[in-house]
Amino acid sequence: MNNNNDSTPLKTMPITQWAKADRPREKMEALGKKSLTDSELLAILLRTGIKGTSAMALAQEILKVSNNKLTTLARMEINDLQKTFKGLGLAKSVTILAALELGNRMLREESEAKENIISNSKDLFDYASESLIDLNHEEFWAIFLNQRNKVTHSQRISMGGLTQTTVDLRVIFKAALENKATALAVAHNHPSGNLKPSTPDKELTRRIAEAGNILNIKLIDHIIVGILPDGKRDYFSFSEHGLL
Repeated sequence: MNNNNDSTPLKTMPITQWAKADRPREKMEALGKKSLTDSELLAILLRTGIKGTSAMALAQEILKVSNNKLTTLARMEINDLQKTFKGLGLAKSVTILAALELGNRMLREESEAKENIISNSKDLFDYASESLIDLNHEEFWAIFLNQRNKVTHSQRISMGGLTQTTVDLRVIFKAALENKATALAVAHNHPSGNLKPSTPDKELTRRIAEAGNILNIKLIDHIIVGILPDGKRDYFSFSEHGLL
């Protein structure tokens, strides 16, 4: 039986009435969690569907609206889910977003447990994107490095709205001195997915680099991270584009 075909009776039939082999919970028990599709895992979280729609069909529709990208779904808020899917209650919306946030925190734990060396812009993207990529507002982070370019500390410097955030250089370099940094990198996100730096972005980068030179704390890169319209995670590097 094909669970992904919306024309089948499974679209409206409660999961409890499916053949046992088709039920996501039983499938996980028999074959393991990795055997389940994203929609099956989401259906387990939903537990039940809404009027006229089974949990599986609802899970498929939620993923479809998110372009089948969990990163896109993770950026939604509770109100977004409830407005988009009529009949989706608070409990189901909270459960979905809580599960996705646990996944994000697991990734951050793995990153914190390893020795992070920033050798290039891709290293910086891999490190910074875990804190920035899924946000629907702008944040600006500073990453402080020792002489081996090992991350010794990272700190959110500011948090703003959808299109901008204000950055105080004194906060950056106070933290840099407290953490005995010999170099630093900075990163912020563009929730719109347009990674092109603005004129204020360029001016801020110039000011940070100049202040760092005075204190002998080199700015090695500034990256802008975001999710492109096709769902790809990407970044713009000031260093790679000769803007440092």
